[in-house]
Amino acid sequence: MAAIELDGVTKRFEDVTAVSNLSLTVEEGEIFGFLGPNGAGKSTTINLLLDFVRPTSGTVTVLGNDAREESVAVRDRTGVLPEGFDVYDRLTGRAHVAFAIDSKEVDADPDAVLARVGLADAADRQAGGYSKGMRQRLALAMALVGEPDLLILDEPSSGLDPAGAKEMREIVLEEAERGTTVFFSSHILEQVEAVCDRVGILRAGELVAVDSIDGLRAASDADATLRVTVSERVDDGVLAAVRALAGVQTVERDGDDALRVACDSDAKTRVVTELEDRGVSVTDFTTEEASLEDLFLAYTERDEDANADGTGASDEETDEAEAHAAAEDTEVPR
Repeated sequence: MAAIELDGVTKRFEDVTAVSNLSLTVEEGEIFGFLGPNGAGKSTTINLLLDFVRPTSGTVTVLGNDAREESVAVRDRTGVLPEGFDVYDRLTGRAHVAFAIDSKEVDADPDAVLARVGLADAADRQAGGYSKGMRQRLALAMALVGEPDLLILDEPSSGLDPAGAKEMREIVLEEAERGTTVFFSSHILEQVEAVCDRVGILRAGELVAVDSIDGLRAASDADATLRVTVSERVDDGVLAAVRALAGVQTVERDGDDALRVACDSDAKTRVVTELEDRGVSVTDFTTEEASLEDLFLAYTERDEDANADGTGASDEETDEAEAHAAAEDTEVPR
């Protein structure tokens, strides 16, 4: 069964189209990474899932419920870590979690939840004195209350140090093992690559790719990097000859005993052959696959052009339009 289904969803705010004809399915128990440049429509999509804004057209189904008609049922089974979470300065960490427990009407121990996110020693401190990373941990703790069936995490690593980011990844994996579906939006691509089963890439409000990272890599034009180990320093003339080969984008020295060549997959053999034909002794070569960052750029590099053509929206345009629409749309629960 699908945990999230968006079918032909478009959301317009006056003259700004934040999301355009978005169709997406996220399966139960999946960790799904949702990526896109600033202003691509990621936050609007999350708000559609939670019924904070409503689609201009199309349908949104979450955990088998219509997000508009059954929004309370959706939120009862969903934990949310929103971007830019703000604490109540005078309340302790424990009081924040206790509030979440009371709101969801579940039986849970606030101290156990805080311990899970590394805040056991700060449970009695007022949250106004928490660092940014501690506030992020507190928001995650509140999202975890009640063992939700769906976790929506919007920039969950924001403010976390490397140890905190690692702990966050471990919690995400633990939740998925429990059967929780995780919808994960982040700019920190290493975090996404480390935990996500599949990735969707949004550009100018349109979904341009959905697949596993390996699948995206196979379908992308992102270049592989060939590292060639040689017995001696390669002279400039040989470098120029390799650069001139079809399918080769760049060639750089990596110290005196190696070259790094960005090239198409079918150019790798040509590179090695050219070096050997010119008297260079090749002792080893390895291929480094395109990183998620490379893939992301390959799929989104036309975003600036889309915005320049008026088909996309900047963050400021989308945020302003969304806030204005929310203030005027009394049907949408806040």
